[in-house]
Amino acid sequence: MAAVSLRLGDLVWGKLGRYPPWPGKIVNPPKDLKKPRGKKCFFVKFFGTEDHAWIKVEQLKPYHAHKEEMIKINKGKRFQQAVDAVEEFLKKAKGKDQASSHNSSEEKNRRNSSEERGKQSAGDEKRKAGLSEGKLKKSTGEGKKRASSVSSERGSKSPLKRALDQSPRKRGRPPKDEKDLTIPESSTVKRVMTGTVAGFKWPPGVSEETGSTSIQAADSTAVNGSITPTDKKIGFLGLGLMGSGIVSNLLKMGHTVTVWNRTAEKCDLFIQEGARLGRTPAEVVSTCDITFACVSDPKAAKDLVLGPSGVLQGIRPGKCYVDMSTVDADTVTELAQVIVSRGGRFLEAPVSGNQQLSNDGMLVILAAGDRGLYEDCSSCFQAMGKTSFFLGEVGNAAKMMLIVNMVQGSFMATIAEGLTLAQVTGQSQQTLLDILNQGQLASIFLDQKCQNILQGNFKPDFYLKYIQKDLRLAIALGDSVNHPTPMAAAANEVYKRAKALDQSDNDMSAVYRAYIH
Repeated sequence: MAAVSLRLGDLVWGKLGRYPPWPGKIVNPPKDLKKPRGKKCFFVKFFGTEDHAWIKVEQLKPYHAHKEEMIKINKGKRFQQAVDAVEEFLKKAKGKDQASSHNSSEEKNRRNSSEERGKQSAGDEKRKAGLSEGKLKKSTGEGKKRASSVSSERGSKSPLKRALDQSPRKRGRPPKDEKDLTIPESSTVKRVMTGTVAGFKWPPGVSEETGSTSIQAADSTAVNGSITPTDKKIGFLGLGLMGSGIVSNLLKMGHTVTVWNRTAEKCDLFIQEGARLGRTPAEVVSTCDITFACVSDPKAAKDLVLGPSGVLQGIRPGKCYVDMSTVDADTVTELAQVIVSRGGRFLEAPVSGNQQLSNDGMLVILAAGDRGLYEDCSSCFQAMGKTSFFLGEVGNAAKMMLIVNMVQGSFMATIAEGLTLAQVTGQSQQTLLDILNQGQLASIFLDQKCQNILQGNFKPDFYLKYIQKDLRLAIALGDSVNHPTPMAAAANEVYKRAKALDQSDNDMSAVYRAYIH
């Protein structure tokens, strides 16, 4: 988007990351939210959502000038609701303007009346001054000069003009009403700005310098511009924490998506957003060109493909299957073989991230297998992630993903261990976090997980049972090549202890509870 001249209060189309342009309004940011460094940007509150963000000026367009263009290229239900919200806002604003215009007219009449009285007063003074001047001519020359000087000054300016001479504007300072450019916000906008947002949350405790996890990251990918969705029909199997965010972003970017989930009720929301419903995995695969799947573990991945009415029954020559589950290399190799044996094409594409990053379309995708299929998935990967890697033959992505999660899981256990050690030695856990956040270990992950522990909030963003599963598989990977993994093995034991304490369905940060029980 080209740079434009904008100011506070303007209605705009704003583009955030890989999301389509959305109607919003330039508003004042919360007082405690610093402006990002670098390029010029504005703080935008988006209509029809709970979203707000700093948007670079080159990613903004004036609302009215581009309204017809944007409506033509965006047809979603949420988008139409956002446009309706803008029109309602404009209608209310027009009513306020008319009332304001009426009040301004009355004020102008009062000022004109006041000026007229001032002119009359000035004329009276001038006549009096003239009489005084005539009388003073008969006095001494020095007296005549003084009287003439006084009368000239008083007669040349009305009381209104003299008052203006003493106004702040005359002295070089803007009047109060010009100095304060803050636009009164509705209670809704104020609420949005002080709370969290649906698509781009500022996690509690994240420093102002780093800003929002999602907003900062999404803004960094805005240079990629708009996504042209593939014309291929997309299927998606599995609507868990990760799958739900992925499907939502595929739909937002204009892809045609058919969904299936073991618990059918989870499909309802996506049907409302324009997705189609598949009755079985086999039906989804048979009616779609490319089918993605994201399930919990190796057993679930095999059952999905090889079970009754499974993926394999829908595969025929040319059909494409992309498995995004985090599983071991042996499992993904077996699945690739049976898919290819039926004439299908196979790609493994596990993702690194969590629920929030999935919702924000900021996952990291690790792919391996059919290179041509990887290219065909380009628009889908752009919609769901900030970057993707192609790692070669089938099995490489599974191995890499397990290594990444092994590091993450071990780090999480170490964080929990450090916080509990601080507690039992009489040190402040908050102070420990503050120190870590100022050092080389500072990261969004560290801050978010520590905040979970300090607040006792273990709502799952990445299930504890899944990170333990990944540690177990990573240890097995090490065993297969006779490579020691003592750190991962120690962390795995702590997670197993947490699972025994009924923490499986909590966030991975609940591993902390294994240390305090």
